Parts: sequence; structure tokens; C-alpha cells
Amino acid sequence: MSLSPVAKEMSIPVIKTACSNCNLRELCLPFGLSEEEMARLDDLINVRKRVRRGEHLYRTGQTFESIFAIRSGFFKTDVLLEDGRDQVTGFQMAGELLGLDGISNEQHSCNAVALEDSEVCHIPFSRLEQLSREIETLQHHFHKVMSREIVRDHGVMMLLGTMRAEERLAAFLLNLSQRFTARGFSHAEFNLRMTREEIGSYLGLKLETVSRAFSRFQEEGLVAVQQKHIRILDIPGLKQIMSHHSH
Repeated sequence: MSLSPVAKEMSIPVIKTACSNCNLRELCLPFGLSEEEMARLDDLINVRKRVRRGEHLYRTGQTFESIFAIRSGFFKTDVLLEDGRDQVTGFQMAGELLGLDGISNEQHSCNAVALEDSEVCHIPFSRLEQLSREIETLQHHFHKVMSREIVRDHGVMMLLGTMRAEERLAAFLLNLSQRFTARGFSHAEFNLRMTREEIGSYLGLKLETVSRAFSRFQEEGLVAVQQKHIRILDIPGLKQIMSHHSH
């Protein structure tokens, strides 16, 4: 069987894995599966792929066959605009799913690129659908995951539609903080895996505007920034910037 050009180019090592002993299963999988159901899921999701920093997991237009659960690492999704620029559409971290963009028309509608060396669990979608029909808890969970993606997209649209630059950046940092906390990491101290340009692209802001907002947050004692290392010093302060928006 010939590999697609993308698969050849990525040359991803494959590792056997199991959901039942993964420390992300609370984030990634439903509670309440019986041992027998868990074993069936392990059988389905038993391959893990390594993706090196800067490599594509999949590209726009590629045939959709699988979704991917991020086991470790960090990704961005982006689309190519007509003027040749990349528009970042999301950042995804461990315990989150990639590839849902391909479900509707059976080909991927964006690129997924690793922002650091990462590992993903490879989930063949047709087999997941079949298993979901047989295990109600799994189907319910999968619907929840899809819904969460829709809500998140809607949240981003709201952000871009109505917020000023500093409100957008505050919302972005608070959202990252919440997601790191859910994974057992510090809510106040983390390394940004993405560049300022990528943050700007995602938030609909120019690079200078992002840099200016970070500088202002530093001056006001809200955050301490050292290159990509961020320390949030005043979460209520960031929330207050957000609350200005709702008034």
C-alpha cells in the first residue's frame, strides 16, 4: 500500500498504547465505561504517533479517516487565506481532539501542525462510530466533545466580533490558564508554545498590537513575561479587563 505524500513526509514512529492506563483518560474519555467496554476501546485506539515540532499531522484537502487525541504536546490548526496568509483557527493541547473538521465532508478543512514534539492517539473514525453505536456512554461523550468544539468556536467568534485588543488577549490568557489547570498544571505559570504572530493571527490582531497589549499587562502588574514564559500575577485583574466588555 503506498503512503500518501503527507504520511511519507512525516515519517511518524508508531507506538502501541492503551487508554486504560493513560493519565489523560479523565479529560479525553467518558467516565463509567465497564472493563469490557474499556478493553474494546483500547483495541480501537491502540496506536500512538509521534509528530515532531513543525510537522503536519494532516493537511487541508487530505481524505478524512481518523481523529486524533493529543497525548502530549501542543498543536495549532490553520487555514490558508486567499491572499496567501495563514489564519490560525485554534490551539490544541494534551487531552483534546484533532481532526473533527474532516467529519462533515470527509476531507480535512484545515492543517494541523505540531508546535512542539508531540504524541497523538490515532482513532479510526468509522470504527469509533460503530463502537459508539454499541456503547451508549461513548456516544454521549462524543456528542459532548463535538458540542464543546462548537461552543469554543462560537466563543472565538464572539471574541473577534466585539472585543478590543486587550480584552481579546486577556480572554486568551485566562482560557489557557483554565485549560492548563484542568490538566493538573499551574494555572498561573506556563510557557507559550505559539509565537506572538500566531496569537495575533488567532485573535485577529497585528503583531505590534499583541506586543503592545502584553507590555501594557506587564506595566500594570497583571503578568510577568520573559520571552515565551508567562506568569499571571493578577487573575482578578485580567477578569476585570474582560468584565469591562460585558458592561
